[in-house]
Parts: sequence; C-alpha cells; structure tokens
Amino acid sequence: MDALDTSQLDPQFLKQIVTYRSPYPPGTIVVDPHSRFLYFIQKGGQAIRYGIGVGREGLAFAGTGLVQDKKEWPRWTPTSAMIAREPNRYAKWARGMEGGLGNPLGARALYLFRAGQDTRYRIHGTPEPDSVGKAVSSGCIRMMNQDVIDLYSRVPLGTKVVVLSAKTSTADATKLW
Repeated sequence: MDALDTSQLDPQFLKQIVTYRSPYPPGTIVVDPHSRFLYFIQKGGQAIRYGIGVGREGLAFAGTGLVQDKKEWPRWTPTSAMIAREPNRYAKWARGMEGGLGNPLGARALYLFRAGQDTRYRIHGTPEPDSVGKAVSSGCIRMMNQDVIDLYSRVPLGTKVVVLSAKTSTADATKLW
C-alpha cells in the first residue's frame, strides 16, 4: 500500500495526541460522530485522536459495544438495506467483495458486537481518505487506512467502544502535539 499524501487533507483530521477528560478508562474507544473524531483513551487525561468519516443522517449506530472480531484486508458484503436503498450500486456485491485496495472496508476492520450479537457496525479503513471528516457512509466509521492500521495494532479483542450522541459530543478536546 502506498503512503497517503496528507497535504490535501484538513490537518485537524490527522492523528494527534490530545487532552481528553473522560469517565472511560484507558483502552476505551470513544467515537464522537458529531465532531468527526475517534478517541483511543490513554492514561493521564490524554487520548489519541483520529479523524473519521461517519454515517449519513439516520444510518448511524449509537451506544456501546465491544470489539469482538478484527480482520486484516476484510471481505465486504453490503447489507440488504444498502442493496435495497441503492441496488444499481450495491447489488453486484451481494455475495461479497474480497479484501484489497478498492474494498470499502479498507486495510483493517474492527467488528462491534452488543450482548454477543453482531451490530453490523464497523470501524474500518477506506480507499477514499477525502471522505474523512464527512457524513457519507452507510453507518459505519471510516478512517484513513494508515490510521485504522495504527488503531488495529493497539486494540485487543474485548475493547469497549462508546459511540456518543450529538448532545454528548466532545468537540472541546485540545491538541497537545
């Protein structure tokens, strides 16, 4: 995979260490769809902040879940709802698409479960890095491939994921470096 040229991206969406006061313990992933950031909580009131792309209005997951599966270069299959919404775009992939550079799940995927059930909600890479910072996906959280590879390497199975609502947004976190 070629290195991503980040010169054309909004710098606020590049990976950064930030001050982040949170009730969640280190090792928790906090997704703030409203501000378009994902935080991986660290010790000492800090977090690694990554820019994300989020689901269009009405397609997003909220609440808590656990990372119960992780895959490198995952296979992607559109949901039946995606196929019904946009059959011309998604029906040809009803049986799935092998992992690779053009796959919508990108280089890595973290699979969220709640009460032992697959939520069909993913934190994943994207072959479209310019979608980071926007509400364009079918509900999942997308990250630049380089960032999802970094997060994937830090996150063990069983990691708690908290997806905030607009009223619990954390847009006031400040950059340290």
